[in-house]
Amino acid sequence: MGFRIKVENVVASASLNVEIPLEKVVVALEGIEYEPEQFPGLVLRLKEPRAATLIFSSGKIVCTGAKSPKDTNAAIAKVVSMIKKAGIKVPDKYRIQVENIVASAKLDRELNLDAIAFGLENAEYEPEQFPGLVYRMDEPRVVFLLFGSGKIVCTGARSIADVRRAVEKLDEKLRTLG
Repeated sequence: MGFRIKVENVVASASLNVEIPLEKVVVALEGIEYEPEQFPGLVLRLKEPRAATLIFSSGKIVCTGAKSPKDTNAAIAKVVSMIKKAGIKVPDKYRIQVENIVASAKLDRELNLDAIAFGLENAEYEPEQFPGLVYRMDEPRVVFLLFGSGKIVCTGARSIADVRRAVEKLDEKLRTLG
């Protein structure tokens, strides 16, 4: 197992189940991007933890760009607190759900993508279109991009444990292909 998994992005969401008057939030908080003609939500970028959050009038909050599930939780908690400070009543309890984790790793060898495309089910490889091979794994349900250099990108996981399990399973499959 000669690889290190690096989490590149975690996307999580929470629903506060209350209407949020976005105009009121815009007036109360600084550094918000809100252009309702272009996008129905407002964008609030946080420096700590570093993440971007999207706030919708439906009460849904989406956090993206965080480097861990812990950071998404902290970012959403911070945004909820900011919304409260803006004078908007929101519940103290809400559920945060990880929607997608994107992670990368570098295997300890180069990959023969032609051979892998031939040997793996659910693999698509069209080098004229894209230099990477796309491999869809059913369990855990993730999608991989594999590159000749040995770099892999895993997307669609909902937990760090799933990422690790998927990468280990892929590495094992690739070793059996030779």
